[in-house]
Amino acid sequence: MPPRVHTLSQAFRAVFGRRAKKIPLDAGSSCPNRDGALSRGGCLFCNAAGSGTGLHLKGFGLRAQWDQLTLPARRRGEALIAYLQSFSNTYGPPERLAALLAEMAALPDIAGICLGTRPDCLGAGKIRLLAAAPVSHVRLELGLQSANDATLARINRGHSAADFAKATRAAADAGLFVTAHVMAGLPGETVDDFLATVDFVAALPIAGIKLHNTLVVAGAPLADLYAAGGYAPISRDNYVTAVCRAIARLPAQVAVERQNADPAPGELIAPAWAADKQGILRQIAERLEREDIWQGREWSGRQGEASGGRGG
Repeated sequence: MPPRVHTLSQAFRAVFGRRAKKIPLDAGSSCPNRDGALSRGGCLFCNAAGSGTGLHLKGFGLRAQWDQLTLPARRRGEALIAYLQSFSNTYGPPERLAALLAEMAALPDIAGICLGTRPDCLGAGKIRLLAAAPVSHVRLELGLQSANDATLARINRGHSAADFAKATRAAADAGLFVTAHVMAGLPGETVDDFLATVDFVAALPIAGIKLHNTLVVAGAPLADLYAAGGYAPISRDNYVTAVCRAIARLPAQVAVERQNADPAPGELIAPAWAADKQGILRQIAERLEREDIWQGREWSGRQGEASGGRGG
C-alpha cells in the first residue's frame, strides 16, 4: 500500500531526484506585527525571538551560516535549500528582498529557496522577484493559522483569511510553491474549527501544509493569558484526532510537511505533552493505521487543484 501521508521528503525527491535538506538561515528580518506597522506585541502565540537560529544577531551573515550549517547535508549528498525561517522574510521594501535573493542565489551548490512570511507582506512586485530567482525551486511558507477572521483578530494576526487566499493564488499563478501553516488549539477554537481551516486551505493551490499544535511558550502574550487561567491548551488525544482527520481531508498530492510542533529547548510552558514530539508522531501513525486513514480519503474537491509550483 502507498504511504498514508505524502511527506515533504517524498515531494523533494520528486523535484530533485534525491534527498533534500532545508538549511535554516537567519536574515535578520522583522515583522509588521512587531515593529509598529500593525502592532508591537506580535501574534498571541509568538515569542520575541521568532522561530529561527538567532545567528544574525550573533554576527553571522548568510554565507557564514550556510558554510557552517550545510556540512552534514553535503556529506550525505543532499540537495541544499536555503530556508529563511524566522519572522517575515518578504517584509520591507522590494529592494531588500531583491538583495536577499541575490545573496542566496550566490550560495555554493544551492538547489532551492524557501522563505517564511505573511500573506500581507506579498505584493505583485515581490512575487515577480521570487518567481525570477535563478534557482529551480522557490517555496513560500505562508502563515494563516486560522481561516476564522474572529480568531485571527483574537490572536492579533493583523490580516484576514481573504488576504491569505489572495496571496496564495497570486504566488501559485506565478509558479511558486506555497506551504500553508495552520494551528490547532488556538484560543476559542475547537477541533471542528481547525478542520474548517484545513478545508479552506485544501481548496487553494497549495503545495504543502504544516500542521501545528498551539504552544504556550515563554515570552509570548499567550503565556500571560494561560497563567491567568484564560487559556486551556488542546489535549494530546484531541490533537492526534485533529491531525488524523485533517490528513484524510487533504488532497493526496499536498506535502504534509509537519504533523506537530517542535518547541525550542527551554521555551515550552504548556502543554507538557508537546515535548514528546516523537511519541506524538508515533501515536498519529498508529491511529492512521488502526483506523485505515490515508491522505485524500475524504478529499472532495477537484483533484490536482492544489499542486501549484514550477517544476525542478
